[in-house]
Amino acid sequence: MDRAQKEKVVEELGQIFESSGVVVVSRYEGLTVAEMQDLRAKMREAGGSVRVAKNRLAKIALEGKPCESIAEYLTGMTVLAYSEDPVAAAKVIDSYAKDNDKLVILGGAMGENGLDVDGVKAVAKMPSREELIASIVASIGAPASNIAGAIGAPASNIASILSTIEEKAA
Repeated sequence: MDRAQKEKVVEELGQIFESSGVVVVSRYEGLTVAEMQDLRAKMREAGGSVRVAKNRLAKIALEGKPCESIAEYLTGMTVLAYSEDPVAAAKVIDSYAKDNDKLVILGGAMGENGLDVDGVKAVAKMPSREELIASIVASIGAPASNIAGAIGAPASNIASILSTIEEKAA
């Protein structure tokens, strides 16, 4: 890799570190190519990405970034998982690490907040952005459906009473 390529990688990594809601660093020693492709596919479905980069270049890209604290985890065979959604990457990595003991979570960062292994697992348990939006919409919509049900109930009661009276008269 020549100098121009290294500069391009550092620039790309810098953008990742600045724009991601969460970055998780994991050790992937022993993962097969098929397992890594599976991880990438699952991460893509969740709206995140996986990136393997030279640790030295990643450390250079981290300088002055909010998540600079993850530099301590960049030793050995590491993979970076990141997403704009603050919990998507953590959820996928945590889930994948439970099923595959070759992937070991080292730590991560959520904005300026550094995360250890327990921190990443705690973030993984949080609801995603979509789940939160669905919950808010449901709570907003519930009172309206209750009102509609209350308004419609007397009319249906009157209709059933009239049909009962009609049956008795016949």
